[in-house]
Amino acid sequence: MMLAAVLPAIAQQQLKVIGFMTDFDVKDDAVGICKAVMDGVAPGVRIIDITHQSEPYDIAMGARFLAGSAPYFPKDAVFVVVIDPGVGSKRKAIIAHSKTGQFFVLPDNGVLTLVQERDGIAEAREITNPHWMIGSGISSTFHGRDIFSPAAAHLARGDDWTQAGPALDVSKLVRLDIKEAALDAAGLHGEVIGTDGPYGNLVLNVPKEIFGQLGYRLGDSVPVGLGDRSFTFPFVKMFSDVPVGKGLFYIDSRGRLSIGLNQRNFARTYKVGKGAQLTIPRKH
Repeated sequence: MMLAAVLPAIAQQQLKVIGFMTDFDVKDDAVGICKAVMDGVAPGVRIIDITHQSEPYDIAMGARFLAGSAPYFPKDAVFVVVIDPGVGSKRKAIIAHSKTGQFFVLPDNGVLTLVQERDGIAEAREITNPHWMIGSGISSTFHGRDIFSPAAAHLARGDDWTQAGPALDVSKLVRLDIKEAALDAAGLHGEVIGTDGPYGNLVLNVPKEIFGQLGYRLGDSVPVGLGDRSFTFPFVKMFSDVPVGKGLFYIDSRGRLSIGLNQRNFARTYKVGKGAQLTIPRKH
């Protein structure tokens, strides 16, 4: 009895963890179906949901979430990412192997861009082998179920990934043109690249290192042009450093400059969101 109980545990430990991210939402059965397909190929596989509420069709947001979460997964983890506005088209379904050892099963549409820039991609293959898919009846609209999920499960159970399909030139993988803030003599020019979950804080394309070159320090008041409006907010460490309802600049948990309101929704309050341009002058 003891041996019988130990064997399944050993088998499960040998499976690689799967990180799963989509823009499917959770209102229908799509996420559950994909998980069932993965478990059918690799029984007992551990699947960690990154999010299924990435904005529909927003490849850049998916790239940001993928790069943000990957470092917290095992070095041999498998990621399934289905943000795929080109599903059914000539875009390739691929597996990429990063230089850190992780696998990424996703459409070749740029969602891998930030991982590739930071970690590097050692090898990539197009998924063409029908044995790595759900079967012969491949849908033109649900490759998450039919291609990406089974391929990820094959990887998770340790199958030879070179059998998935032909090798690709990693230098020719689709890349997004993701812009970072720029500095000139006048100051910093950037933009809002998203909002922080339900809280409405503005996520900016401003790494803390670039902001630091403007000369501001904690406690300083920082003027900013945001869209067609002007504000001045204190640069502080945490939300509680300002009164409830007041604005602030802060460095978020991913090392980017952000703007928020303490216990309020900045984006909703000021009707500003993704794509808004911002300028911050150098400190005098």
